Amino acid sequence: MVFEKLVQVLVFGCAYERIADEECSATTLRRRRDAWIEAGSMEVLEEIALESYDRIIGLELSEVAVDGCITKAPCGGEKAGRSPVDRGKQGIKRSTVVDAEGIPLGVVVAPANRHDSPLLSETLDTAGELPERASVHLERAYDSKVTTELLKHRGLIGVISLERQTRSTQRRDAMGRRED
Repeated sequence: MVFEKLVQVLVFGCAYERIADEECSATTLRRRRDAWIEAGSMEVLEEIALESYDRIIGLELSEVAVDGCITKAPCGGEKAGRSPVDRGKQGIKRSTVVDAEGIPLGVVVAPANRHDSPLLSETLDTAGELPERASVHLERAYDSKVTTELLKHRGLIGVISLERQTRSTQRRDAMGRRED
């Protein structure tokens, strides 16, 4: 019962309180989650899930993408730091690597004020063994000699997006149409 409810939390991304009922409280769900994490059960479950996916569907490891995102951490925690995008409130950065189809391969958690590029090596390590000459897609924050050398040393090819095209930066003509 507890395991099923924790899977629901992961799949639906909802709060523990929404999944809890009279048979299993939100506190019980959190307590069991923490115990299973401490015991290493969640890492084993993640490994089993990725291996099963790879065997049944197949991971596309010839191309991977790495990027980071910042989320709030209102209760702090050992990994939390001042968020540069949320008025200095506590936050964390998740540096994630995904395969060509967007399947998460691994994640590294760091304080929100850490730059993405120093997390690249550790993030790639979470993906396991990547094929020789695999393409690693990165945003322009990673555009540095350090990144180039790191990827070269690992036998990987960096594909860095140098253009940032957002609605505010796209050039428009007098009628508001995008200029190409």
